[in-house]
Amino acid sequence: HVQLVESGGGSVQAGGSLRLSCTARTGTFSSACMAWFRQAPGKEREGVAAYVSDGSLQYTDSVKGRFTLSRDNAENTVHLQMSSVKPEDAAMYYCAADRHGGSCWYEPDDNYWGQGTQVTVS
Repeated sequence: HVQLVESGGGSVQAGGSLRLSCTARTGTFSSACMAWFRQAPGKEREGVAAYVSDGSLQYTDSVKGRFTLSRDNAENTVHLQMSSVKPEDAAMYYCAADRHGGSCWYEPDDNYWGQGTQVTVS
């Protein structure tokens, strides 16, 4: 069982910054694809950013230039640096990783999921 644990959520002022982190707690876990998704009340879940299996980074258009995805040297933690935050960014943010060797970005129904971390914007 793969456990993904998010942290770093909280309240941030519009225009401010916040850093989210996701750690894979299973020692044997290895995934080439890890992603952040978010879901706001009344809105559909959307992908925010991802490392896909070919090594490239994907961002949804609305966060390009404002959010930055990174990972540590152990490749068991990913970070989402959120800058110039907008009210529209308020949502529950979920860390995800591919479960079956597919794409965590394009096949999210097959993902492992964290419990989520709430981001509010004031």
